[in-house]
Amino acid sequence: MSSAPLAARLSVPSGPLFFPVTAYDRAGAVNLDVYREHVRRGVEAGAAAVFACCGTGEFHALTPEEFQDCVRAAVEETAGRVPVVAGAGYGTALAVRYARLAEEAGADGLLAMPPYLVVAGQEGLLRHYTELAAATSLDIVVYQRDNAVFTPETVVALARTEGVIGFKDGTGDLDLMQRVVSAVRSEAPGDFLYFNGLPTAELTGLAYRGIGITLYSSAVFCFAPEIALAYHRAFGSGDDATVNRLLDGFYRPLVELRAKGRGYAVSLVKAGVRLRGLDVGEVRPPLHEPAEEHIKELGRLIERGHALVEAGPALVEEGK
Repeated sequence: MSSAPLAARLSVPSGPLFFPVTAYDRAGAVNLDVYREHVRRGVEAGAAAVFACCGTGEFHALTPEEFQDCVRAAVEETAGRVPVVAGAGYGTALAVRYARLAEEAGADGLLAMPPYLVVAGQEGLLRHYTELAAATSLDIVVYQRDNAVFTPETVVALARTEGVIGFKDGTGDLDLMQRVVSAVRSEAPGDFLYFNGLPTAELTGLAYRGIGITLYSSAVFCFAPEIALAYHRAFGSGDDATVNRLLDGFYRPLVELRAKGRGYAVSLVKAGVRLRGLDVGEVRPPLHEPAEEHIKELGRLIERGHALVEAGPALVEEGK
């Protein structure tokens, strides 16, 4: 764990935010050796942070013991080079338990995911996250999606809560997010962080940037770091021609492929990691593996994305 504040380490990332998959062996047990290699490869490729055991890492499918083992392995493999943020979720009592397991494992922060199943009002949601923040010394990023959608007033209250440093949006509601950003800026000024947390967030990066949100999750980095890094450099430098070329030739077709199966936001990513030569195993139920033709299509897309990256300057010169 670094002594530097998590918010400062995440605010201007040097590379994509890496959400590793959790590796399983052929019997379905967690394979820590392969998981360590996956994390190590990501850090060496240029990840700015490791978000361990979050959505892409199948947080929902892990026992508390497996969760802590994976978080500890990620902390050990990063060795302080980049921060490690661990998932935490379910009801308040279990979220607190996962937070403490992550803290014991050496994590730098938490991504607080939606409570399990229930659809709560704003008062209950605020109480849930404030009690979680009070129960741990780890900094927290609150994840908005599914059954945890917040009004601007609630986000202002979260931004005023000690230990809550950021807000990740997985809804894609830009009208709501603009009002959130405006309300927090007006009523709780400070260094509050915002993240685009949509699946394949690169696709909507330009839209989110328009309201001042430039941090984002990159699942593509798991299986095609070269493409994710090329996008990240172009996005950060304002090279929108390259961004749009990658959007048109790789990211949009990838999102259209992802839409062909439920749960593909995780299982297709895991298939991509396997295609790149690292056997991270299959997803655990209730998720299922992608259809074989979809995996083949993913392979062709990865090849196309690499070709776009390699031929980038020539394509720009030719006005393509």
